[in-house]
Amino acid sequence: MTSDRSRRTADAEAPVLSLRSVDSIAEVDAVSWDRLTRIAGRDDAAVDPRNPFVSHAFLKALEDSRCVGRRAGWLPQHLLLEDEAGRLVAAAPAYLKSHSQGEYVFDHGWADAFERAGGDYYPKLQLSVPFTPASGPRLLVGDGQQSDALRRALCDGVEAYVDKLGISSAHATFLLPDDLAAMESRHFLHRTDKQFHFHNRGYGSYDDFLETLASRKRKSLRKERREALAEGIEIEWLTGAGLTEAAWDAFFTFYQDTGSRKWGRPYLNRPFFSLVGEAMGDRILLVMAKRAGRYIAGALNFVGGDTIYGRYWGCIEDHPFLHFEVCYHQAIDYAIANGLSRVEAGAQGEHKLARGYEPVTTHSAHYIAHPGLRRAIADYLEQERASMNEITEVLAAHTPFRKSGD
Repeated sequence: MTSDRSRRTADAEAPVLSLRSVDSIAEVDAVSWDRLTRIAGRDDAAVDPRNPFVSHAFLKALEDSRCVGRRAGWLPQHLLLEDEAGRLVAAAPAYLKSHSQGEYVFDHGWADAFERAGGDYYPKLQLSVPFTPASGPRLLVGDGQQSDALRRALCDGVEAYVDKLGISSAHATFLLPDDLAAMESRHFLHRTDKQFHFHNRGYGSYDDFLETLASRKRKSLRKERREALAEGIEIEWLTGAGLTEAAWDAFFTFYQDTGSRKWGRPYLNRPFFSLVGEAMGDRILLVMAKRAGRYIAGALNFVGGDTIYGRYWGCIEDHPFLHFEVCYHQAIDYAIANGLSRVEAGAQGEHKLARGYEPVTTHSAHYIAHPGLRRAIADYLEQERASMNEITEVLAAHTPFRKSGD
């Protein structure tokens, strides 16, 4: 589709742009798409210049495996901003949603309230990576001089797209600062939440990191790691050619067990893991625990330009502290060994705090078309942001790092 509203930009001399949507990432040239995912270098340590989840390969694996699609309630509607010559200049991974599952930024209450008042909350437009609570670019504009103007033009296009379809809203989740600023300059409402990330402050080894902790915490983590492997358990790092079908079979068994216990039905199917492993195996780290010659637990990670992202975990044997070892300590080991700046270990989890992960604020933005619903949500979000700030400050005061005098 083409939207007249998407033609507005902040610069009078800007070229005329048009917006259209496609229902498959396969309709977009992979090189053109991936060029837009690059982020210019900046001093903000929270920005990964090579986010794996917005890559053409990752999004295509989701579609080709049918983990997303009409039946899944995640209908691809990727938004493409093109110049007069038809060249792709900006894009957004986007989906029409018929529910609020798999997003990790919860708006069920908003949906319930609007529908009780006689409105239709679904479908809604979701600018995100399905099933992936990791911050990254959502307004893909590359690293050129016009990137800020293109972000604003894409925001205008998103609003126009929602208004033309007559749907309730658009939601962009786990945003980077530049995307958030562009959306706040338009008609999007700002929401915050928290996660726990490990920050590699130039450590040469895990022991170097431990030296920054209070003595009691340091001893506790050393003991925890010893006990996690006490039953003859060995750890393997699998990546690239090491991601065999046998390894994926084992991991998928773990993933199914965790998924069925946490949300009833796992979001991802077995073909997805083969497809994503084949397409981007060099950006995947599978941490596998083995005992008595067989894999008993594993954690799936994706590796970006300077960040390792923990995604899924599962096991077929229960051992004390094995979850913490495979998911959190091993990710720290990998980040330090490979000079990565950060570990993002997924959503929620105050238990990460004791293991050296620090609270950080995450951001989302929401365009609500109905004026009455918008006012109610704006009031709610103002109170929620204040509460979230207080919670994050309290958590930050309880990190295991040494205080003066320790």
